[in-house]
Amino acid sequence: MFHVKLHGQDAMARGAEEKLVSRRVTLPRRIVEKPIRQVTKRLLMALFVLCLTVLIVYLDRDGYHDNANGSVDFLDSVYYATVTLSTTGYGDIVPHSDSARLVNILLITPLRVLFLIILVGTTLEVLTERTREEWRLNRWRKNLREHTVVVGFGTKGRSALQTLLATGLRKEQVVIVDPSSKVIDSANAEGFTGVVGDATRSEVLLRAEVHKARRIIIATQRDDTAVLVTLTARQLNRGAKIVAAVREEENAPLLRQSGADAVITSASAAGRLLGLSVLSPSAGTVMEDLIQQGTGLDLIERPVSKAEVGKGVRETEDLVVSVLRGHRLLAYDDPHASPLQLTDRLIVIVRAAPLATPVAVKGPAE
Repeated sequence: MFHVKLHGQDAMARGAEEKLVSRRVTLPRRIVEKPIRQVTKRLLMALFVLCLTVLIVYLDRDGYHDNANGSVDFLDSVYYATVTLSTTGYGDIVPHSDSARLVNILLITPLRVLFLIILVGTTLEVLTERTREEWRLNRWRKNLREHTVVVGFGTKGRSALQTLLATGLRKEQVVIVDPSSKVIDSANAEGFTGVVGDATRSEVLLRAEVHKARRIIIATQRDDTAVLVTLTARQLNRGAKIVAAVREEENAPLLRQSGADAVITSASAAGRLLGLSVLSPSAGTVMEDLIQQGTGLDLIERPVSKAEVGKGVRETEDLVVSVLRGHRLLAYDDPHASPLQLTDRLIVIVRAAPLATPVAVKGPAE
């Protein structure tokens, strides 16, 4: 029996978390300087501009007039440079010679503008960064097509993504959806685009462009959440291939009815592998190697070549496990599997050919 019950406290906690977490799209960030280093650099630049202004004023001090005593010394030069760069300008020290006024126009004024830019540089940088991020986001939405959406970036989601990356999937073609902002930050650090939010909501999946996705992997921590995500994803995208994971085998039929093309029962699958390893550790090692793409032997699906049409299953170069004919999956020893047809697809075991460096499998356990 499938339980879709959410206690009152859980619902309140979930609602509070959703209010705290902004559902947004975050693209992988470039490496930037540490804040303390940026602040130190700005202070040194501002100090340099101030010292340069003081030097310019002091060298031309005869062209300035102090209303207090008429002459301008070094302290007066520092004072004039400070109030001028900060645009305060009390008017007690003024340039009265033509050369001093010309220097103010050509040198002091540009230095004043530069000083203000350095002081308000943080604000300008924030505005520039927001504009840049908005431009990157718009370009990302425009170019994203036939991508893969991974809902849940825990152990199961990371392992599934590791397999896809080993077969040549580019990180730019992956979007991670997870309710935890820390998980999404981790995904961004690894080069993936992330969406923070509850994937049972259609607006969150739309931010992940799920309606344009080719594949959707659902690896949530709860079975009831997996069902709701599957229903929502299938409603938004009728043609995508949806693969979902559940903990309990009794919930698998409900996921298939919800629109999942394939359902993996994580608890029973791990249990079967444990049982096989107990009976034969070597057989368990071989099975683990088969499901780990990019090393040793790989289990893949490929079309029938023209040279193989009309031949029997055992006459192919690769070791055929099953034959996919239309919507029927025929075992290798099924008499209807041979001869092979041009429209068939073969599930075969081949020698692995690594295409990409897999992503490290780290993160919260599920």
